[in-house]
Amino acid sequence: MTSYEHLHPEFRRVMALSDQERIAFIDQPRWISYKRAQNLLDILLDLLNKPIRHRMPNLLIAGDSNNGKTTIVRRFIDQYGQGFVNDNAEPVRPIVLAEAPTSADEKGLYISILERFFVPYRPTDPTSKLRYQVVHLCRACSVRMLVIDELHSLLTGTMIKQREVMNALKLLCNELAIPIVGVGTRDAVRVLHTDAQHTSRFDVVELPLWKAGEEFQKLLAGFEKVLPLKNRSRLHQAEVAMPLLAYSEGNTGNLHKLLVDCAKEAIRSGKEQIDKSIIEQKKCPPSTNGIRYLAI
Repeated sequence: MTSYEHLHPEFRRVMALSDQERIAFIDQPRWISYKRAQNLLDILLDLLNKPIRHRMPNLLIAGDSNNGKTTIVRRFIDQYGQGFVNDNAEPVRPIVLAEAPTSADEKGLYISILERFFVPYRPTDPTSKLRYQVVHLCRACSVRMLVIDELHSLLTGTMIKQREVMNALKLLCNELAIPIVGVGTRDAVRVLHTDAQHTSRFDVVELPLWKAGEEFQKLLAGFEKVLPLKNRSRLHQAEVAMPLLAYSEGNTGNLHKLLVDCAKEAIRSGKEQIDKSIIEQKKCPPSTNGIRYLAI
């Protein structure tokens, strides 16, 4: 009888499943905590709990594409932003996550927010009416934070349009007295420079790419605890960690995909552990302009 002590106790039961069931389990989304992510979750929680003031603080989370920004935000919403009905039978939505319109457009922003409330609205209505509807719903549902994902999309549009959308966000922040959180690539920082007022209102947190070191080793150790392999892979050791860092280019999403592919191959091959040869086999060629080409 093997105890599989290298796995998290919650996942040891998975080892009783068939190979195909374990492979299916690997594909299921799950949260893996690490220091950077926890620090950002703490910042968001502090922002959510800020007392109401005339000028509420805002935050921009920036970083490379596929580097874990939205995953962290969704984890935060899972923990603190789930909707419920209060004792007065009123709906409550502590956090609303909407996606920025595909180009800078104030009406598109309001429509994106209204979509998250699952209420009827008329896209042909004047912008002012849609704005009123957004404000009314946020108040009625006691919204305490508004998160706008893909904020860099606002760069598609004229400076005037960009300024209109950012002014709309400033208005919502002031009118509702809630913090606004933007999420986007590093280019999103440029959106703040449409007006000096926006720059002063937003703090910026960047999620950098991973580098060799203790924190990266801890992240790999966390991954190993949730990958249902019969043998220890010792992902944190340099012989395995360095190829993983190189082939993922320090990108959290790339690393996750590589480890998932390697774990599946480890099960199919019967090795039941991730080693350098499997990493070499499942690696993708270096990305070109953000495009990953799969190895077959």
